[in-house]
Amino acid sequence: MKPSKNTKAGRILLALFIHICLFFSETLSASAEPDEAVDYLALAEERKSLEIQSNQIENWPAGPAIGAQAAILLEANTGIVLYAKNVDERLYPASTTKLMTCLVAVEHASMDEMVSFSHDAVFSIEPGSSNMGIDENEALPMEECLYGIMVGSANEVANAVAEHVAGSMDAFAGMMNEKARGLGCTNTHFVNAHGLFDENHYTSASDLAIIARAFFQNELLSKIGNTASYHFEPTPTQPDDFVKRNKHKFITGEIAYDGIKGGKTGYTDQARQTLVTCAEKKGMKLICVVLKEESPEQFNDTLKLLDYGFANFAVTNVSENETKYNISSARFFQTSYDVFGNSQPILALNPNSYLILPKTVDFTDLTSEVSYGQTGKNQVVEIRYYYNNAYVGAATVDWANRQPSAPAESTLTAQDAQSNPAADGPSPEKVIFINVKTLLIAVLAVTAGLILLTILRDLLTSYNFLTRRKRRKKSGSLFKRSKDDGPTF
Repeated sequence: MKPSKNTKAGRILLALFIHICLFFSETLSASAEPDEAVDYLALAEERKSLEIQSNQIENWPAGPAIGAQAAILLEANTGIVLYAKNVDERLYPASTTKLMTCLVAVEHASMDEMVSFSHDAVFSIEPGSSNMGIDENEALPMEECLYGIMVGSANEVANAVAEHVAGSMDAFAGMMNEKARGLGCTNTHFVNAHGLFDENHYTSASDLAIIARAFFQNELLSKIGNTASYHFEPTPTQPDDFVKRNKHKFITGEIAYDGIKGGKTGYTDQARQTLVTCAEKKGMKLICVVLKEESPEQFNDTLKLLDYGFANFAVTNVSENETKYNISSARFFQTSYDVFGNSQPILALNPNSYLILPKTVDFTDLTSEVSYGQTGKNQVVEIRYYYNNAYVGAATVDWANRQPSAPAESTLTAQDAQSNPAADGPSPEKVIFINVKTLLIAVLAVTAGLILLTILRDLLTSYNFLTRRKRRKKSGSLFKRSKDDGPTF
């Protein structure tokens, strides 16, 4: 039986399809071979030998050797760096980028604004990359978008938020870069809101910790960034009912750890595993950043670093330990109430100023320097503390009466403040008062002294005048008698 034309055509199409499949299979295999040839675990093992900058500080607690290319452990309240490894190296952040995306969004939009999803927002992301299936022309409230970005790491949601806030994804990247510069980042440049690979999209461990510090200072973002799962319910603008679960094992509890405040995962082939985590206990709020690690070691590295921080460092209150900066030698500033009753303190060390010190270090081991620049309202000076040249925190000397005019009314000079700032604390001995009674007595004493000196001067002047007059009179009498008597022959 002779085959029909349709059968022949079908065979031709089938053969062509097979050839196409084989071609792409070989192409994909060829492109995959270099990646398969890379032993990423071996590279991670090699990275353990990289220098840890914080371990170079004399007598500083030795930090753990980890497989990440770069890592940092930062105390968020003070900005003190406890652990540092390649903290300024420019690396790819992957989805940890979304910390900045949410930070910019929350500062430029209200949470009830509706965010519409454009064709570009939905379809410009890489196929198979992280998303939550939102369709073109659907819409979500901004707050739900932030949950989608942080919990579901949804790239199309990051795109939609960027367009909504800035008008375009490129313009939003510009806002991200402006915010980064404002925070003090020096090795960061963003080109998108989601973190998918671009060679011009990078940050450093130090900069990412700075961004995370700002993120976790926002109460709403802290709540969203510590959410294990979120239920998206159907609405007229979004018809699906689904739940997104966080991939951060500390947040979900898969790795149990006390005091977790949130964080963000990230991965691309070029960035490898990236992770940001925040935990708070023992009076410290630690932010850990790990860049370029292999799964699941990004979590193990974070665990090691958090344990290292909480085990080796402690909070030290400045006003309870500082003795060098005091004003007890000044005669007219007393630690008691004046004759009029409730005298107000003039200067005091801020009782809330504290340092983060290695547990093996005593307060007396520190050096300090006084700075008059970049102080806040009601602050006279800032005292910055160092241990073997490593910054460990700062304290401020404040106008304790909180009056803006206090500097003009006080008799304390800038030099006095530098050499003898008050040591503040809950006890009255560390609070500076001005004793009006003593001051008045001193003024009266000085005035009386001046009057007495004037009287003595006048008496001495009168006495000298009378003495000279008597001498002149006596001298004149003798001359007269000698002349009257005349010479005798």
